[in-house]
Amino acid sequence: MKKLIAHIFSVCLTVLIIIAPMSCKKTENPVKFPKGTFPDSLINLSDINSQYDDYNMDINVLSAGAPLVFSSNRGSSGGEFDLIYGNFSYTFDQETGVFSINSEMTDNPFLNALVAQANTAGNDFGPYSLFSSIDGFEYDILSSVNTNGDLDFYFLKHLPYFGTSVPTISGPTPVNLLNSGSDEAYFCFDTNQDSAYFTSNAEGNFDIFLHKKPAESTIEAWLSLSFESSSKADIFNSTSDDKCPYIFRKIMVFASNRPGGLGGFDLYYSQFQNGQWSTPVNFGPEINSSSDEYRPVLSSDEEFTNNFLIFSSNRPGGKGGFDLYFTGVTFVD
Repeated sequence: MKKLIAHIFSVCLTVLIIIAPMSCKKTENPVKFPKGTFPDSLINLSDINSQYDDYNMDINVLSAGAPLVFSSNRGSSGGEFDLIYGNFSYTFDQETGVFSINSEMTDNPFLNALVAQANTAGNDFGPYSLFSSIDGFEYDILSSVNTNGDLDFYFLKHLPYFGTSVPTISGPTPVNLLNSGSDEAYFCFDTNQDSAYFTSNAEGNFDIFLHKKPAESTIEAWLSLSFESSSKADIFNSTSDDKCPYIFRKIMVFASNRPGGLGGFDLYYSQFQNGQWSTPVNFGPEINSSSDEYRPVLSSDEEFTNNFLIFSSNRPGGKGGFDLYFTGVTFVD
């Protein structure tokens, strides 16, 4: 009897071993798109835009959901420009390949304090935010109208905000090093934070200028130095107005109304290759129009195959005045 039971158990175990794998159905991997792609169609950030002018933005944090600080004259019904902020976020469905984006005006204690301190009685333009690893502070640089009616650079300084208590914000402090008595605007650094680019009409038309920063100097100490002339970055400049430089990694994007464009200000890009910047290239009709395209800001996401660009344009079809737009862009080396 014991032998019979053992034999039956052995047969049953064998059957289980054979049948069990046959009963497991392989589940199909739902991920058809391991990486996302930002669409090359233009998306109006309609829930941030207004019937007035909304432009000159900067991304305050690089992430899939980030605050946008920008200039708008909505608060004065089309008059004075102040810094305000909103938020944008996006998702990509790896199963369907569907990309979606959301934009909204938000309420943030830190950004409330930042824009309240940055804004002046005159126009405030072109915010640019950066973190300095030299001293551990964040800096926000913008252009505001001074008592003479010219645009000057000013900077604010604060510790990074991590969502707890709002850090103390100092400034706005004049950028003595770069302010010339003409109009200076649209400051940006290269990736290494050793070369600053900006726009000035010190020589008539607006041109893009370059100023080198010593590696050992803090941002605050450097910006507070006495005025010193900057060099024109002639590879980007034309006989027309060249404005709004912005650098992301090895690509500069900027706006120009030079001949040969599609009309008004167009957006251009240049790539840093073999130790120098390449001849600027017009983004073409997929981005530019017969209206004005202005203040481009470029960024990326490691989960996506291409970069994205946010810029402002007063083309027809928006909510009114200048609107902020989002699109994907791909660069070929």
